[in-house]
Amino acid sequence: MKQKGGGREQVELLLEILEQGYQRKTWHGPNLKQSIRGVSASEAAWRPGKGRHNIWEELVHAAYWKYVVRRRLLREKRGSFTLKGSNWFARGDEADETAWKRDRELLEASHQKLREAVEEMPQGRFDKKSVDMIFGVAFHDVYHAGQIRMLRRLQGKRG
Repeated sequence: MKQKGGGREQVELLLEILEQGYQRKTWHGPNLKQSIRGVSASEAAWRPGKGRHNIWEELVHAAYWKYVVRRRLLREKRGSFTLKGSNWFARGDEADETAWKRDRELLEASHQKLREAVEEMPQGRFDKKSVDMIFGVAFHDVYHAGQIRMLRRLQGKRG
């Protein structure tokens, strides 16, 4: 995705896409951050059935993929994510408000680090693969926001 005139416009567009998926109000409905607003630890831990993911796991999964995209953009080695493992992390066996808050903060930190990576990335490094990853992680946020909203509705909650 190389734009004529290049430079800052491309970075601003990529940042806007990230923000719409994560926290900026948009036409498509709630983004990821809005989807977890007001969710308690017990609501986040609730599962719709045995072996199904809960809101908490959806949130940590999204944080992990923000980390992966940032790591790939910066060409860093694997293994520096805060939690052991990859992709899906078991969460919510105990509805602990402190642990829930800590994982929400992990998501926020992962998003901020990804933003910083995009802002600071050398212009020549925005090739199709890197742009696709940035779009992909923004779409990933919107996808999981929808799943979280569905889980909330299954609990009888609005939102």
